[in-house]
Amino acid sequence: MSTITFSNAAIVSPRAATKLRLTARGRRVVLALAAVPLAAGIGFAALSGGSAMASGEQVATASFASVTVMPGDTLWSIAESVAPGADPREVIGDITRLNALRSGALQIGQELAIPAQYSE
Repeated sequence: MSTITFSNAAIVSPRAATKLRLTARGRRVVLALAAVPLAAGIGFAALSGGSAMASGEQVATASFASVTVMPGDTLWSIAESVAPGADPREVIGDITRLNALRSGALQIGQELAIPAQYSE
């Protein structure tokens, strides 16, 4: 029979994988690095948002006539009473867009803004 020999050079001892541990100072540095873009974004928004008011520009304000919804009112009946000569479907579309209505459901006592072209 033959003999088998092993050499110690071929055997590599497995080392435990080191875990990354953050110290308290390291956590503060990571937090500061993450907060810098957030702070820059907030600062930019604050500066650019206030620039229109700081420059003294006149902001146009629109005045609208309003209609209070009464019991039994529908968008169709309001459109016919506000603009009798216009197509009610177009008036309803304009009222819906102006008031950001998601559906045709109205609440009693709700104030609806009427577009300026129909309020004359």
